Amino acid sequence: MDLGIRGQACLIVGGARGIGYATAQALAAEGVKLALADIDGAAASNSATRLAEASGTQVVGLPVDITNLDQVRNLVTQAEAAIGPLSILINSAAVLDDKLFVDSQPSDWKRMIDVCLFGPMNVIHTVLPGMMQRRYGRIVCLASDSARMGQARLSYYAAAKGGVVALTKSIAQEVGTTGVTLNILSPGATNTELRQAREVKMRAEMGEEKYARREKTVLRMYPVGRIGEPEDIASAVTFLVSKRASWITGQVLSVNGGFAMP
Repeated sequence: MDLGIRGQACLIVGGARGIGYATAQALAAEGVKLALADIDGAAASNSATRLAEASGTQVVGLPVDITNLDQVRNLVTQAEAAIGPLSILINSAAVLDDKLFVDSQPSDWKRMIDVCLFGPMNVIHTVLPGMMQRRYGRIVCLASDSARMGQARLSYYAAAKGGVVALTKSIAQEVGTTGVTLNILSPGATNTELRQAREVKMRAEMGEEKYARREKTVLRMYPVGRIGEPEDIASAVTFLVSKRASWITGQVLSVNGGFAMP
């Protein structure tokens, strides 16, 4: 299937690893030029080099702190100088926490909101005018089904992602006639480096026996019998940024192995 995106320029925020990098691999296979941005600039550069060598596609890695609007503006300037005017934006950067709300502190909430809500806000605000002027663009923001259903121990993460859902839908209503679409991809539990680090911490805190019981319980909640892989999410994102998805905007697509069916 020709997705109609060969030669387009894409910025992936949080592109050095996990879902962001898997999406970069999928888009590189479609001939998309890529800028991988990450707060870990060395990781972004290394991932870009690795992907460029493997795919033959033009890829650049750039550092950014998306909570800083000036850095985001500089990022977009650098990305467009390297690969051309951006027609695709994917917001996949995130942080994760695992606490009961009563055990959390305002500093935890601020970090989460800054990265997971204000971060995408900064990037969209910077990229969107150019897309509107060119009358074409595809924006996909990564959220979570916890944003729609709630999830214990992820309260302020869910709150931040709920904000992303509302933000994306609202902007989609504002710019629909300009040829720019915005959608939300909502993954279930996915086997990323971020999740792996969280699981290692939980195993150490819970002990092997209790953790093994928890793992079995988690898998029973997924009708397909497994958690997701980054490639599962990347395939769906790739479709949403394609020309085949031109009549899809303001939607939340859950890719979660049946975990939630809202």
